[in-house]
Amino acid sequence: MPDHQIEIDVLRNDERWPEELIIDVNKIVGMALSTLELEVEGPAELSLLLTNDEEQQKLNESWRAKDKSTNVLSFPQIEPDEAIEGMLGDISFAFETVEKEANAEQKQFHHHFAHLLVHGFLHILGYDHLTDEEAEEMEAAERKILARLDIADPYADIVEH
Repeated sequence: MPDHQIEIDVLRNDERWPEELIIDVNKIVGMALSTLELEVEGPAELSLLLTNDEEQQKLNESWRAKDKSTNVLSFPQIEPDEAIEGMLGDISFAFETVEKEANAEQKQFHHHFAHLLVHGFLHILGYDHLTDEEAEEMEAAERKILARLDIADPYADIVEH
């Protein structure tokens, strides 16, 4: 067990976000670290913003020049392969988009949120999906972490032709 834990600050800017999700974030992030066999090397902090499509759209426009909302945005503050300590970064989630995707994919809301949190946290750790090889590595890590959380493979229903 690592000597240090990640302090996770959660800002709930939209009351539609279930409060019980806040309890799960430590478990989800901890499972990601243990599954990837990573240790926190010093005091560390991660910020989560539970917001709505309107605020997420503004963040996406400001930081990525995309004038639309998106399910999750990650803002890493550490370099890939750098020690996991200090301010790690920020992750924001848009309630309406997350809810719409969960419904469309017939997934439990909290399972879809867990997947997006894992996805966003992997970005904080330096994972990306710009190339097919990167995407395969990131998705494999997501599947492995989610399986340990008893959450079904989020990519299982995606059929490639």
